[in-house]
Amino acid sequence: MLTDRDVEFYREQGYITVPDVLDGPMLSRVRQHVAEICEGARGLERHDAVYDLEPTHRPDAPRVRRIKTPHLHFPFFRELAAYPPMLAVLRRLLGPGVRLHGSKINLKAPGYGSPVEWHQDWAFYPHTNDDILAVGVMLDEVGEDNGAMLVLPGTHKGPTFDHHGTDGRFCGAMDPAACPGLDFGAAVPVLGRAGSMSFHHVRLVHGSAQNLSTKPRTLLLYEFAALDAFPLLGVKDFDEFNGRIIAGEPTIEPRIVPAPVRMPLPPALGQGSIYENQTAVTRRYFEFRPEPALADR
Repeated sequence: MLTDRDVEFYREQGYITVPDVLDGPMLSRVRQHVAEICEGARGLERHDAVYDLEPTHRPDAPRVRRIKTPHLHFPFFRELAAYPPMLAVLRRLLGPGVRLHGSKINLKAPGYGSPVEWHQDWAFYPHTNDDILAVGVMLDEVGEDNGAMLVLPGTHKGPTFDHHGTDGRFCGAMDPAACPGLDFGAAVPVLGRAGSMSFHHVRLVHGSAQNLSTKPRTLLLYEFAALDAFPLLGVKDFDEFNGRIIAGEPTIEPRIVPAPVRMPLPPALGQGSIYENQTAVTRRYFEFRPEPALADR
């Protein structure tokens, strides 16, 4: 599904969008699973192992901003991680051996979908090499007005920025005032039709604004690593680690490539999803309005 020029664009810019990777029937199936899972948040009063809730969530009016690690809780999403058209792209970008690192579903509902501050995924999970990327499966049309992911092209070749708060603990966000070399105004929105997928490098600087439109933006995210990339924080369960292999055979020979690393330590006091970690941020780039008046738009 990728040409050599596409691969070169990814290498130089740090991201690429591939249209229509999910066909219509599969897109409908994924959407149905997400809707059923979201309904399960009814009655919840706080975050749990599956649901990360919007600040304006109520048990009788559920508002979910993230479904955590769906591949662990719902077999369908573990199976989807090996979806052949997506795997074909991954092999072009990562090589023949591919391991699933993690998954999540970020939901930006119309009018209140939360922003995500600028960050690099690499800050959360540094490895022995950086042949790692995230796939954004667009379950809705993503336009410029409904909370599209914003990227700073080429930043995957630069430094690893500080993602710690004023208390010295990891908060999962960059302080824009402490990054004078970055032009956040030059950010590029990653847009696409429902069924398209974006692929962005683990070191690419990215974030997203609140969804103030009348349209939803649901993004299923998978993180994948080359088979010989080993996490610097260690492997707790080697069988489980190998059980996430999507393509290739297990190895005990990590490939070690110099890359700028900052460890995500000490962890946040409220360690959890990126949304929970970023509650410790004192200087924000993206505004959050709890209840925009959509009727006035």
